[in-house]
Amino acid sequence: MIRFFLRERISEKEFAEKRKITLDEVATATGISKNTLSRIQSTFGYNTTTDNLNKLCAYLGCSLAELVEYIPDEPPPPC
Repeated sequence: MIRFFLRERISEKEFAEKRKITLDEVATATGISKNTLSRIQSTFGYNTTTDNLNKLCAYLGCSLAELVEYIPDEPPPPC
């Protein structure tokens, strides 16, 4: 499963810039619809495009590894 840290990265940007950032603002700045942003931050395993990931990393000033985490669905078989 893929886990997104969109909320956390937005919170860090808010803290650094000492202001509130809305999904509307992120949508306007990135060109990603507000509905898609909402799904990314609240739907487990949401499937988005690499273009959206690129835009979010650029806007948030973070690497892909800081925005996305891979969590295995099942534990690997024992060796």
